[in-house]
Amino acid sequence: MGKESKKKEDKPKKNDFKSFLKKRAPIYLALIAMFVVFVIPEMTKGTLEKSFPELSDENQKIVDILMKYDGPNNSGLTVLEALENKISEEYPQEKIFDHKKTTVDLTVTNVNSEEYKVNLNFISHKGEMNYDWNVNVISEKISSNNSESKYIIDLVNYYD
Repeated sequence: MGKESKKKEDKPKKNDFKSFLKKRAPIYLALIAMFVVFVIPEMTKGTLEKSFPELSDENQKIVDILMKYDGPNNSGLTVLEALENKISEEYPQEKIFDHKKTTVDLTVTNVNSEEYKVNLNFISHKGEMNYDWNVNVISEKISSNNSESKYIIDLVNYYD
């Protein structure tokens, strides 16, 4: 009995895992290549929200109220989505948020104890867009101060 077990030990064992990988290596490489080509660029794609500068907690709350505003009847379209749609209409077929000349300037100033003024300036290589809103913190009412921001608020308010 001892001789039989020695013979089994002397034979090199086949590594099942190694042969498994050898057979399927091209498939795994193809899957990794597809992941790198298609998924990673989508995950790292620039957006308007990622372009916003760092703000204090209080100012960030004001910007969140504005950007999440979805109209009096909760239409589903938010100010942030409407802005992104407007920018993508102006710059079709471009990854405008990834362009090195694109900047987003966002300033929040206190008008009175419950109202803040939010200015958003989107500057790109082809021009700029300026938006100006007043945000009431208590009622969460948004009012526009120029025609471009009024267009966005009207779009959100009357979206079906």
